[in-house]
Amino acid sequence: LVATLLCFSGIALFCGCGHQALTETERLIETYFARNLQDYITLAYIIQYFQYVIYGLASFFFLYCIMLLAEGFYTTSTAKQTFGEFRSTMCGRCLSSSFIVMTYVLAVLWLLVFALSALPVYFFYNMDATCHTIDVLTETPASINQLCVDARQYGLLPWNAVPGKACGMTLSNVCKTREYRMTYDLYIAAFAGAGITLLALLTYTVSTTYNCAVLRYLGRKGIGPKC
Repeated sequence: LVATLLCFSGIALFCGCGHQALTETERLIETYFARNLQDYITLAYIIQYFQYVIYGLASFFFLYCIMLLAEGFYTTSTAKQTFGEFRSTMCGRCLSSSFIVMTYVLAVLWLLVFALSALPVYFFYNMDATCHTIDVLTETPASINQLCVDARQYGLLPWNAVPGKACGMTLSNVCKTREYRMTYDLYIAAFAGAGITLLALLTYTVSTTYNCAVLRYLGRKGIGPKC
């Protein structure tokens, strides 16, 4: 039950905030880093693709968490005592084992998603640090203009994109906009959601493995079937 609540909240944060953050990122790139539509059209298609992936992830995890919750209830000793003796079928034992394997694989894959979700946070963190440096050095305009954030270095835009970067007071003004602050916060929330989802998957793995181990122990004692 705890894992299901964690999974729902984590996926809601990751998908909801991630979807909106991608939309705001496209808007920032279009407004401050690219003047020509052809410079960021590829990025726009990639963002749209990831948003469709987010729709699929939300639907899949909602159904999968419900199935894991139901499977967890029906493999606990409390449920088995309610229905009488410890009974299990070959299909049920295979289903429990399948859930263990699937959840473990999902946890490993989601670990990769968790790591990738840190990349935009890293980009905006560097941008925010550069803006803070600009604010500190406002009395020396010459050195301020040398401080830039180049979106082309992060692969967001092609190298021939114009201007492709923001420098000096232009960059500082970007960091003070509502769109920038909201996008940064959304990526942090999406990163946190990915971490919560990973924690939920690990909790699922532990609980399902424990239930299977209990059935195996009871089977060896002759009380019930083996997992």
